[in-house]
Amino acid sequence: MYLKSLELLGFKSFAKKTMLEFTTPITAIVGPNGSGKSNIAEAFRFVLGEQSIKSMRGKRTEDLIWNGSPELGRSNRAGVKLVFDNRKKLLNLDFDEAQLERVIYRDASSEYALNGTQVRLRDIVEVLSGAHIGASGHHIISQGEADRILNANLRERREMIEDALGLKVYQWKREESEHKLQKTEENMKQVDGLRREIAPHLSFLKKQVEKLEKVKAQKDELRALYSEYLAREQGYLAITKIEIAETGRGPRAELAESDRALAEAKQTFTGLRSKDEKTKEVWAIEEKRNRLRQERETHLRGSGRLEGEIDALKRLIALGDKRTSAERAVVPLADLETLAEGARRGTFEQLLTALFALIARYRTKKDTDSEPLTKELALLVEKKKSTDEKLTRTDEAEAKALVEEKKLRLLIETEKDRSRDAEKEFFRIAARQNELRATLAALASREREREHLENDFKRELTEGVLLVGREILEYEKAPPFAPEPDREKQEERRRQIEKLKVRIEDAGASGGAEVLNEFGEASEREAFLAREITDLEKGAESLRQLIGELEQKLNQEFQEGIGKINTEFQRYFALMFGGGEANLVVAKKEKRVRQTDSAILEMAPELEEDEEEGIEITVSLPRKKIKGLMMLSGGERALTSIALLFAMSQVKPPPFIILDETDAALDEANSRKYGDMVENLSKHSQLILITHNRETMSRAGVIYGVTMDRSGVSKLLSIAFEEAATVAK
Repeated sequence: MYLKSLELLGFKSFAKKTMLEFTTPITAIVGPNGSGKSNIAEAFRFVLGEQSIKSMRGKRTEDLIWNGSPELGRSNRAGVKLVFDNRKKLLNLDFDEAQLERVIYRDASSEYALNGTQVRLRDIVEVLSGAHIGASGHHIISQGEADRILNANLRERREMIEDALGLKVYQWKREESEHKLQKTEENMKQVDGLRREIAPHLSFLKKQVEKLEKVKAQKDELRALYSEYLAREQGYLAITKIEIAETGRGPRAELAESDRALAEAKQTFTGLRSKDEKTKEVWAIEEKRNRLRQERETHLRGSGRLEGEIDALKRLIALGDKRTSAERAVVPLADLETLAEGARRGTFEQLLTALFALIARYRTKKDTDSEPLTKELALLVEKKKSTDEKLTRTDEAEAKALVEEKKLRLLIETEKDRSRDAEKEFFRIAARQNELRATLAALASREREREHLENDFKRELTEGVLLVGREILEYEKAPPFAPEPDREKQEERRRQIEKLKVRIEDAGASGGAEVLNEFGEASEREAFLAREITDLEKGAESLRQLIGELEQKLNQEFQEGIGKINTEFQRYFALMFGGGEANLVVAKKEKRVRQTDSAILEMAPELEEDEEEGIEITVSLPRKKIKGLMMLSGGERALTSIALLFAMSQVKPPPFIILDETDAALDEANSRKYGDMVENLSKHSQLILITHNRETMSRAGVIYGVTMDRSGVSKLLSIAFEEAATVAK
């Protein structure tokens, strides 16, 4: 036996705490009409989780709570507790006793408890379904429900059979799986929508990243070119500087020595020709030429310096137009002149230090207008123009003086006097000095060219740092390169550098870090969504397989169950009627759309005909030509329904069965047959019989009598089997 006790408090007419204990296989509950004995069957439905108030003969939740009487006030709650013996693990719980309790309140709230712990209704249903127990299943049968299986349509009858066969758990799992599948498909649509939503932005970001990667590759190429170019250029400048210094050391020393020799020759010549005015004129012209040469050198250096400043300013203006305001910081001319003056006295390392200090100083300065640079450029151009004009005038004066000197020398050479040897020596030395000065002038020109290249080198270094980063300053760490006298190759490297710089500046590609971060996040999001939809597809496929397996299991269990029920149905039917035949037949009935739904048929012609699968009952009484349910009398229908219900209970016997006046329509002979079947059922299930039938009562081990006093409160009386037998007689 699995049922131990049932406790009611405030439930319907049981206003006070009432306890029923089930200690025998068959327990009978008797009492006059209106005493409240059927409320006990409804208490079972209630505590097992029934949600339909109508099935418990009520309209509102309050109808289930004791509503009070003049003698006893109304209750605010109704509670029912059912206790199971769980030593055989009828319920999947780790307890030897299971207490199931439900309480409702007048505000329609409901509470469930399992062994004193509050749980959900779903938890109760899951625990009970494992033991083949339900709130309104085949094991709680009232007089009206006994006949309901005969009056039900095909589909309703099939559902009753499925419930009796314990297939509800499969149906519940199938419905749950179908709900999960529907939810999964909705999630797949949402995820797919999200992927389509981010796809255009991801495509745009991908193009931006490709652009950035292209620029990065160009910068890497430029950085590599810079490494070789700067290393070779620095080496060339250093070697050239040494070569110029070494080449000019001899001519300078010789020129200094010739100045002394010329002074001696001049002194001798002066002593011999002190009164010769033409010689004085030659000396004057020579001094004038020396002065003009010095002026020319000064103007030439100034012009070269101005030309370098103009070129630098032009490049700065051009570069500033493509860069941010921070990159177009204006550097005053005075600071540049100070830097240039320091370059003449400083080493290359000191020059780099001063240059980067100047860059750092003006990096944060902003100038959004290039007009000051343009004005300064105009001033420099005007100043160079003035210097070039002075240089031209100096060259013209020097050429004129040279012509005059040549004329005088021709006159002097014609003179034959004693100073000819001294004069020849003087002019020889002077001619040699001219050669030496020409050599030094050429070296000075090379030095100016080297300085110009050095300025370009520094400017290139600055631009490179701004464009590709300070990494290019590590060119000194690059492997040493052999001297390369062919400047054309170096010029080709410079042209390649300029092309790459233009491409990089034209590409722009600002905000690279933000774009890369956003692309990374978007890519991760897209990858996550792709994995998500793959997982959802796998989950959906698994759910479809599970639904298919459950459908197959349902059909298999249903077909096998129908066969077993038919065996028992035939046996009980023959016992009831002394023969005959009774069977359950799986049938299909066509359903047709009504004529008024013609608009639906136009849109979906396939809906015109459909089939409904259900259960038909065929009976054949002995010694009568009765072949269908419609031809049975009331008593015959009652016996048939009882035979079917008992047969259903025998296939998968529930732990207990409650029969609420299902024997009311039986005569004395059939009551004995009913009693025999009840005793047979009690071998497999615990029985609670609510009855008026004496024959039925005689089969009970314990009888509970229900009475109702004047206050409307139901009360219990109980007698043992021996007393029950006496009462039955």
